[in-house]
Amino acid sequence: MEFIGKTAWVIGASSGIGAELSKQLAEKGVRIILSARDEKALNEVKKELKNTTQHFVFPLDLEYTDDIITKTASLVEQVGPIHFLFNNGGLSQRATAFETNMEINRKIMEINYFGNIAVAKAILPYMRKQGGGSIIVISSIAGKFGFFLRSAYSASKHALHGFYESLRLEEEKNFISVHIMCPGKINTNISKNALTEKGEKHGIMDHNQEKGMDVTICAQKILSSVEKGKREKLIGGKEILSVYIKRFFPKLFHRIIKKQSPV
Repeated sequence: MEFIGKTAWVIGASSGIGAELSKQLAEKGVRIILSARDEKALNEVKKELKNTTQHFVFPLDLEYTDDIITKTASLVEQVGPIHFLFNNGGLSQRATAFETNMEINRKIMEINYFGNIAVAKAILPYMRKQGGGSIIVISSIAGKFGFFLRSAYSASKHALHGFYESLRLEEEKNFISVHIMCPGKINTNISKNALTEKGEKHGIMDHNQEKGMDVTICAQKILSSVEKGKREKLIGGKEILSVYIKRFFPKLFHRIIKKQSPV
C-alpha cells in the first residue's frame, strides 16, 4: 500500500499521535486534511508540514456530528477523493466508575465512539464510489482490557473494536480496508486532557505517559503497519504483553494488572 500522491484525512490532528501522523504522512508525499476542535492549533501543525500550502485545515468537533454528512460532502467537493481516514480523535478518563456521573460517561462515548464512527460512515459512500480506501482507527490497549480509572474510556475503545471488525468484513468486497491500531503507553498529553469525574481536565502528565514510547516512533509503527496491510497492531513497550497474558493466562493477568499503577 503506497501513500505518495494520496490524500489523508487525519482526525485529532492538533496534537499527539494525530499531529505526528500528519507530519510523517506529509513527508511521504501525502496531502493532509487536518481536523480537530482547535483551529488555531491545527494551523500551527499545518505550518510544520512539508509542502505546507497543499494541506487543508478542516475544524471538527467529534462531540457534535449531526451535520457530518453535509460537512463531508463539502470537504470532498473541495479536495476530491480521500484515500485514507486516520480516525484518531478522542478523550481519555481519570476517574473511578463509581464517581463518574452518567453525563461524563455519555460525553466520552459520544466523542470516542459515536463521533468516530459518524466520520467513518460519512466518508464510506465516497470511498465506495472511488473504488476503495483505507480507514485507520487509533484505538488503545484499553480496548483489549479494562483498567483503573478508565471505565468509560475502555468501554468506548471496546465498542470501536466491535464496530470496525464488523465493518472490515462488510467492506472488504468494496476494496475498503480497516486497520485497528492499539497504542499502549505513548508520550503524549492524553493524560493531561483526560476528564475527571466532574468533567474537568486531569491536568497532570501521568508517569505512564511520561515514560512511554516516543510519539514519533508510535506514528512510524502505525504507518508501517498500514503499508504492510496489518489489520491490527499493538504498539508500545512491555505493557502490550498484557494483551497476550490476558488471552492465554487470565488468572495470572488479573493478579498482575491489579498491582499496576493507574497513573
